[in-house]
Amino acid sequence: MMSIEGAGELNPIARATPTVVPRLSTAAPRERVPIVLRATETERDGARARVAGLRVFDRAIRQLTRVRDAHVVIATDGSVAMPRRVPINMEVRHLEGDADAAVDRLRAELGPDAMVVSADSVWLHAARPDRAIRVVDAGSRRAAEMLIYTDAGRGVVGLVDRAINRRLSTVLTRAFFSHLPIAPALVTLLAGFVGLYGALMVAAGSWTNAVAGFAVLEAGSLLDGCAGELSRIRLQQTALGAWLDTMVGDFVNIVLILAVGAALWRRGGTVLDMKIALVSAALTLFYAVVTYRELIRQREGDVMKLRWWFAYGQQLRTVSGAGASQIKAVMLLGRRDVVVLLGLVLAYFDQLPVVALYMLILALVRAAGALGQLLSADWRLRPPA
Repeated sequence: MMSIEGAGELNPIARATPTVVPRLSTAAPRERVPIVLRATETERDGARARVAGLRVFDRAIRQLTRVRDAHVVIATDGSVAMPRRVPINMEVRHLEGDADAAVDRLRAELGPDAMVVSADSVWLHAARPDRAIRVVDAGSRRAAEMLIYTDAGRGVVGLVDRAINRRLSTVLTRAFFSHLPIAPALVTLLAGFVGLYGALMVAAGSWTNAVAGFAVLEAGSLLDGCAGELSRIRLQQTALGAWLDTMVGDFVNIVLILAVGAALWRRGGTVLDMKIALVSAALTLFYAVVTYRELIRQREGDVMKLRWWFAYGQQLRTVSGAGASQIKAVMLLGRRDVVVLLGLVLAYFDQLPVVALYMLILALVRAAGALGQLLSADWRLRPPA
């Protein structure tokens, strides 16, 4: 993406930013690269603009924080308000006199490898500030925001999430959540409470409650999508947030399985219905415990980044090779977005026994995968060469 100077130049062939910034490295540690983040009167309006709920200047700081081998010097003349805290890999230099001359002197002081990045720039990948959009007017601000939301949607995995939920969650995030001073973790917890309430409605047993309960669960899935999208557009993805999302999702899944069994029991079902629900819940809990063990062993927060024995040490998100399509199909069909939508449709047609059977099959598959993970040798879980 080339740098864009204004609304009049929002086209595929756009002018480059005044300072050409070479590609940075986020890989192995090396000699620290000096970067000057210029926040002067020239960049003031764009740096203070809000894009996807975050000030452009703050977004630039968070991006440069992710460049591991960088030492960032924030050059400011006081035109742009500084954040309350400055990251540990950054320092602030107050400029005096002519800003351009002061920045040139600072760059010469830092050495020939020093780079200059404008505080009114928005870019997607931490190591590529050269592919930035400079926010200078309403048109470039809209272009930057569209770029951010489009990129945020690329991380969506589920079938229903991609086809339906993401479109609705993006609208909610843009219109509501991005403008609130609320952390993504709180939205995740809200989604969990909504999902739990929906599961308890399903457990009530009547046709109306079952349909309404799955509809509420669908709303919880939308909120969960908003939480993920909010963390991506605000650059607040953390291992703790991923852990919270995983644990809340597993808890709602187990409660939903038991709720379907309770609903069948209330409708005059047999003991077998509750036995199926209890077995499914126990197998799902076993899978969850093994998953948490692997998250700790492999030092990950996202389940999609775990390496599994049946994927030959590959992550589920990027699995390839023999059997990859079957693995991805099973994974997608077992995700909560598919289970909830399928449950809503089957509940509408009064087919909760089919929902219970589907959940049992998923639980058996997950438990088998978890058992194989426990029994697999360490060499099989190593990343492929």
